[in-house]
This record gives sequence, C-alpha cells and structure tokens, in this order.
Amino acid sequence: MTDLDDTAPGRTAPETRDEGLDARLVVDRGSFRLDVALTAAPGDVVALLGPNGAGKTTALRALAGLLPLTDGRLRLDGVRLDRTPPESRPVGVVFQDYLLFPHLTALDNVAFGPRCRGVSKAEARAQAAEWLDRMGLAEHTGAKPRRLSGGQAQRVALARALATRPRLLLLDEPLAALDARTRLEVRAQLRRHLAEFEAVAVLVTHDPLDAMVLADRLVVVEHGRVVQEGGPADIARRPRTDYIAQLVGLNLYRGHADGHTVRLEAGPTIATTEELSGPVFVAFPPAAVTLFRDRPTGASARNLWRCEVAGLETHGDQIRAGLTGELPLAADLTTVAAAELDLHPGAPVWATVKATQTHAYPA
Repeated sequence: MTDLDDTAPGRTAPETRDEGLDARLVVDRGSFRLDVALTAAPGDVVALLGPNGAGKTTALRALAGLLPLTDGRLRLDGVRLDRTPPESRPVGVVFQDYLLFPHLTALDNVAFGPRCRGVSKAEARAQAAEWLDRMGLAEHTGAKPRRLSGGQAQRVALARALATRPRLLLLDEPLAALDARTRLEVRAQLRRHLAEFEAVAVLVTHDPLDAMVLADRLVVVEHGRVVQEGGPADIARRPRTDYIAQLVGLNLYRGHADGHTVRLEAGPTIATTEELSGPVFVAFPPAAVTLFRDRPTGASARNLWRCEVAGLETHGDQIRAGLTGELPLAADLTTVAAAELDLHPGAPVWATVKATQTHAYPA
C-alpha cells in the first residue's frame, strides 16, 4: 500500500484548502480502481453521477471512512481525515434506505447523534425536536419509523444527519426509495434544506433530474475516473461521453470539423452552424430529428440520412424511436406522428436535422 502521508520528505505537498473539502480518493478493490479528485467550498452541493459500477458509492464510503484509502488524501477544513475513525469524523450520512432505528421514535432517532457526541439526554432531545420542527415533522416526534411515510422517513434521516452539525454531509441516493409523486415534493424540500446548509454536501445519484435540481456542480464518474465536471447547464449543453449524452437526452457524435462540416469518426458528415477546426463533438436533441418514410423532396441532403427503426418506446408523452443505419440516433415524435408513419422495428425511414438545431464544440 502506498504511504498516505502526501507531505513526506521528498514529495511535494499538493495544494490544500483551509475550508471545505480537498480530496483525492484512491481505492483499490480487486480489479477495480477508483481514482477521483473532489474539491468543494462550504455551501457547495456536489453531485456524483455515473452508471452502475462507476465507483460513486465507493467514493461516498471512502469519504465516510467506511472504506480505507489505498492512496491519495482526504482533508476537511484543513484537517486530515484519512486516518480518523468514522465515528470521529464531522460527517453526516443519509443512506439510501435511511437506516432509522426501528425501535426508536423519530425524536430519539434524531437525538441519537448528539447523544453520541456527549450531549445530555435532555439537550439532545431538545435539539432533535427543533430539527424535526424545521423539517415540518413536529407532529411526528413520537412516531416510530414503521408509522412514517417514505417522505417523512427521508426527512427524519436528514434531520438525524444534520443534528450533529457535520462539516460534510453525504447523501446516498436519498430519493431513490420514494414513489414519483412523493419524490417531487421531497426533492423540493431537500433543495431548500441543502441551500441552507453551510458546509459541504456530496450527493450520489443516478437520476439526472435530482442532480440538476439539487447540485451546484456535477462530477461524472465512469470506470472509477472523472470524465467530466462542471455546472449542470454546461454538462447538459456539452456532454463529453455517450453516458452523459444519454443522461441529458442528446444524440452525441465525435468527429473532425472543417468549417461548418463535421466528418464523423465512423459515419457521414453533419452540417453545423458553428465554424470550427479540429476534433469536435456534435450534439442535438431527439426532438430535433424529423422522420419521413420516403426521401423528402426538396430537402437539403446535408443532414439527411437513410436509417431503419431498431426499436420504439414510450418516452414521457412521446414515442422515442431508436434508429440504425447511416447515422445511429434517437428521434422523438408524437404518438399520432408515429402512427401516421406506420413506424415499427425494421421500418425504413429518412431522418433529417437542421444545421441550426445542432451544437458543435471542441473535443
């Protein structure tokens, strides 16, 4: 195992932060290696996004002290934490399944943290009552977990994590256990509570909407590495991997630009409004694609491709068609349009996209 003391003689100490989170999490688990750098200032909400097996939960467990680092560093407010026991870290965790103590009331669940920190029983219960009131649960202080709804249990778990006044709040898929209607309501409440949180919050989720709504910055992890990070709007507008493009609902291609024309690495050319030179990405939404059963007359051939329907699925109130052929892509259309075109797997179609609806940017 590599020495975790990154200020040892002969080594250059990395830049550190006196406030907030400064971490490089390196964890070896058999054939999988996580190597992720995370920095955040107090008040920041950072979302870790990635497909299953990307390393999101491994990173969260390393931050919490539940997994040891193989290498790297972990500092919070300038204090090194990588050799601090989990129970001694100023870290609060909201687990996916909340893990409330079933035999304790909501009040005593929340009071548990302060009691572990040496606060008297009376004071801990008073603090817990205040937190539950802030969460809108003043009338449920005496309820045990089995009598709480999913949204109420989530807020109790959040109150329990915040009651210890952590300097780092970790949330592991905090809305995953909720139904769609409850999720909408609790997401709005969680956003308000996170906006009021004065320290660093790290959210792990696979849901792009949760990440876009709750986080100030997204860090996308694939195969244990950071592949893109930035603000939600920038990530959504300029995805850099197929996973991110699918996440934000875009068709994404990589190619070489010469003026307003991009020649793809494998496939045809795409006309764009941007004038660029060199390696680029080109993206456009499925809604920008128009389908025809016969080659449209009078249409520009610049962004016109012969394709075949590979599959159809309901996507919100529309139908999403997956196409193969000259250019693999996804197209969104209404159910009426899909019926009029008589779309079905194997059906030949022509796909067009206006150059004004594409977006090209440097790779």
